[in-house]
Amino acid sequence: MRTVAHDYAQLGVTEIARTICELLEWKRPSGGLKNHECRQLLERLQAEGVLMLPALRHLGGKGPRRVDISQQRLEPEPVECAARECEPLNLSLVEGETESRRWREQVERYHYLGCRAPFGANLRYWVRSRDRELACLLWTSPAWKMQARDAWIGWSDEGRQRNLQGIVNNGRFLILPWVRVLGLASKILALSARQLPHDWQTRYGHRPLLLETLVDASRFRGTCYRAANWIYVGQTTGRGRMDREHKAHAHAIKDIYVYPLVRDARRHLCGDPTL
Repeated sequence: MRTVAHDYAQLGVTEIARTICELLEWKRPSGGLKNHECRQLLERLQAEGVLMLPALRHLGGKGPRRVDISQQRLEPEPVECAARECEPLNLSLVEGETESRRWREQVERYHYLGCRAPFGANLRYWVRSRDRELACLLWTSPAWKMQARDAWIGWSDEGRQRNLQGIVNNGRFLILPWVRVLGLASKILALSARQLPHDWQTRYGHRPLLLETLVDASRFRGTCYRAANWIYVGQTTGRGRMDREHKAHAHAIKDIYVYPLVRDARRHLCGDPTL
């Protein structure tokens, strides 16, 4: 990686990431290059002083990674009704730059963690009822290693490395603050469990077997996950979800919930995916 970054410094960072992916055959099951993950790794290696990347190119039309929420927005009229009155719910993928910017703005403005660029594969959704937006969802690549989750599955280190992409992580779940509908969150989770596997397979070439999420127990009780039949499996150790080397600063300890998408999900996740 250091050699490629040096020898191809005249290229942009994205082109360098694509080149490395091609050399290492770092691909998704669908055959597409994992250039997004590679770029994030390169940026992390540069921050640690391992290599140097060319200066970022600021091309016309490309905005900042963090959304500007300095401008005040008027909140819509409150949505207050029984959950059944919101049906049918529609889960629609975020498409296009305008829609993407608006989704990111809502998450940055109203989610306590804000809107950060997700690591690896991801899908973003609007949850709508009769064209009215009720919630925002983000599904991402799974946490690299979580002791409680891995013990529940029965994973060895080898098994985890082989089958980790059978899991998808619920990275953001935001019910918009003017939406006050009891029981809506668990209905959204149930709808997601039905639709996400197909969408993920269409985009990335493999069908997930298990969903996971992390809940900050100091803020939330995980009620909607429990109501949607997610399984509590333990807590994190307080490191970041992608901290492979155990060097990251401490994070809040979080509750871990999982949701099997297939019967015998644990057995499938411990097996050989090539068989």
